[in-house]
Amino acid sequence: MDQPITLPNAAAADDAAPLVLALPKGRILKELGPMLARTGIVPAEDFHAESSRRLRFETNHPGLDVVRVRSFDVATFVAFGAAQIGICGADVLMEFDYPEIYAPLDLGIGRCRVSVAEPVESAGQHALGRESRLAVATKYPNVARRHFAAKGIQAEVVHLNGAMELAPSLGLSRLIVDLVQTGSTLKANGLVETEVIAQVTSRLIVNRTALKTRPEAIGAWLARFRAALAATGTEPAA
Repeated sequence: MDQPITLPNAAAADDAAPLVLALPKGRILKELGPMLARTGIVPAEDFHAESSRRLRFETNHPGLDVVRVRSFDVATFVAFGAAQIGICGADVLMEFDYPEIYAPLDLGIGRCRVSVAEPVESAGQHALGRESRLAVATKYPNVARRHFAAKGIQAEVVHLNGAMELAPSLGLSRLIVDLVQTGSTLKANGLVETEVIAQVTSRLIVNRTALKTRPEAIGAWLARFRAALAATGTEPAA
């Protein structure tokens, strides 16, 4: 496990300052709409406008601002205390494994999975257990290394931020490890899912220092999200 972050943590900032909720851009943000509404969070009018250049927005609650960041960056913003609360996928938490983050609620949205995939024509032709080294293209280097290490295989990771599906056909790797929702992108690029590493949903995450220094404010928002989950019939999970 990586060493704990030693940089100053912004979570211990002035108690009078608004809490910051970090939200992921893209598909998850759209799914979050009803959840935010049930918790009573109404961001500024331009929050959902694609033309807006702003990244930080006030809400109908003077004590809460929201920021829009890349899904992979939500955990980093919360771990370093730049945001006290956030919503991100379990895949991000698996990849970074920040000890500064507490993830008390599974929101049950953004369902997908982290999977291994390979070209259709070679799927099942090689027994991975017989290999000691394997080239893998992924944006999850830590997840991939841990997964294959558990099988006794050293993963030679080709770290890509996108277009993983091209890697096998262009000779960058034999396999990929990527996020899969429907599998249609894999199929369109001649790949097949051969192993599921982990099921993924979005989690509500909290900076541990902020939870200690501002327990009432953060606890109130945790209670709102729990109530929103209860209203949907979803059982809150740690």
